[in-house]
Amino acid sequence: QVQLVESGGGLVQPGGSLTLSCAASGSFFKIYEMGWYRRPPGEPRELVASITSGDVTNYADSVEGRFTISRDGAKNTVYLRMDSLKPEDTDIYYCNAVARRIEWDPKNDYWGQGTQVTVSS
Repeated sequence: QVQLVESGGGLVQPGGSLTLSCAASGSFFKIYEMGWYRRPPGEPRELVASITSGDVTNYADSVEGRFTISRDGAKNTVYLRMDSLKPEDTDIYYCNAVARRIEWDPKNDYWGQGTQVTVSS
């Protein structure tokens, strides 16, 4: 089982910055990818950014150039640096990990509890 613990959310003014962190722990064979998702009001859950174990990154168009995802493989931790924040970035941000518990298991998705990000003056 993989446990994900997020931190770093909060209230920030438009144009400000925040950095989210997500640490994975527990018993697992390998984490293949970690990322951040959010669910805007009335919309389906959307990928914000992801990073693979090979450091390949992927960003939503709406955050490209403003957000930066990175990871520390030794700590099984992923970070999301959010700059130039806008009110429409307000949401709960959920950490996701794609992992195998043991070598011959299928890959599974694991989710954190979410951390609130509020962008408001």
